[in-house]
Amino acid sequence: MFGQLVLNLMIAFLWVLLQDADALYFRDLFAGYLVGLGIIYAMRRFFFTEFYLRRLFALIKLLIMFISELIQSSVLILKQILSPKLTITPGIFKYETKLSGDWEVTALALLLMLTPGSVVLEVSPKGNVFYIHAMDIPDSKVAVLRAMTRFEKAIMEVTR
Repeated sequence: MFGQLVLNLMIAFLWVLLQDADALYFRDLFAGYLVGLGIIYAMRRFFFTEFYLRRLFALIKLLIMFISELIQSSVLILKQILSPKLTITPGIFKYETKLSGDWEVTALALLLMLTPGSVVLEVSPKGNVFYIHAMDIPDSKVAVLRAMTRFEKAIMEVTR
């Protein structure tokens, strides 16, 4: 992936040199980058790795999902705080994840903290089981499980 990016940047700079302009213009560099993208995409089967923009798009998708979940959790917590009567039933539940690497498990645990009223209390030594405290078990457990499966898929797209 890194090699494809370096090759793409080299093609972009070569494109700028071939333009024979008096100064370095961003439009020439950008045009060269797009030409490099086309060349690398056309020759992607010779690199023996996936096309590098796929992971970049997956990372952008994960960031958008993160921001969306952050806004939703903030609104839900604000509703709980501003309501005159506190009607919650806190509890702890267990979730087994399919993620295996340290980075993947850590990212999932940190992203899970954003779901409304949930906190990761402990991760098993193998890293495949989360113990999660939820603020309101009947409502939060479903939201937490839905968010965890979405985050798991997005993290796997970025890392694998």
